[in-house]
Amino acid sequence: MGTPELISPRSPRVAAARRLARRHFRGKERRFIAEGPQAVREAIAHRRDGSPTLIELFATVEAAERHAEIIAAAHAAGVRVHFADDRTVADISQTVTPQGLLGVCRFLDSPFEEILAARPQLVAVLANVRDPGNAGTVLRCADAAGADAVVLTDASVDLYNPKSVRASVGSLFHLPVAVGVPVEQVVGGLKGAGVRIVAADGAGECDLDAELDAGSMGGPTAWVFGNEAWGLPEETRALADAVVRVPIHGRAESLNLATAAAVCLYASARAQRGTGGCRSVSPA
Repeated sequence: MGTPELISPRSPRVAAARRLARRHFRGKERRFIAEGPQAVREAIAHRRDGSPTLIELFATVEAAERHAEIIAAAHAAGVRVHFADDRTVADISQTVTPQGLLGVCRFLDSPFEEILAARPQLVAVLANVRDPGNAGTVLRCADAAGADAVVLTDASVDLYNPKSVRASVGSLFHLPVAVGVPVEQVVGGLKGAGVRIVAADGAGECDLDAELDAGSMGGPTAWVFGNEAWGLPEETRALADAVVRVPIHGRAESLNLATAAAVCLYASARAQRGTGGCRSVSPA
């Protein structure tokens, strides 16, 4: 393609996108930044309430040439594309090695009531999770394991933090996510929908292997994951139907949050798809 006209670094559009690095402005505008080809590709395909999630796209000329199909898809979806120099994109991105594609997206979280109405079979609940990278990685694990939804409680990190969005690697656009829900409301609502609440805790009295052997993991399940440093408080553990630990067979002191979440979610996914699991039974 010919050399396109570059947007000015002082453009109001650039200034507006740059402000989205701050949570206050993300909440005020109900918009966030999705960075990189995978996230932008998913944002183009995603729609919420009939409207495209991606509003506008900033791209360096090199990235536009390298990912011409993404630029074409954006144009086809009616998304405004701005070409910018590397420094302008880096300024919006605020990462050390920006990938040259940045999308401004609408918020896409779902009301918790919608998640309950869909009768979820596997849910990841993040309670007091503060690290944005962990939150995004758990969301990615939940997506890979085939979970039906993710819920971030009101004490957890902002879903739209740029680090969370990057760590999800596009999975943010794949499954419903509810945010800002008190943990008591999450547990009560899910229990009312027939979902077993399992708290993941390294000091849990139940062993994940034993739970699998006993056949108790095949039904609708919500895993509750706690803070990276201190885990789940006693009052949250008390809300659960079971407190389960991932067994440590080697000499490691513990597993980090994202790794433990992957093990737990995949254990449930396997049990649910086995004989007698909730996903192996066809609806009447």
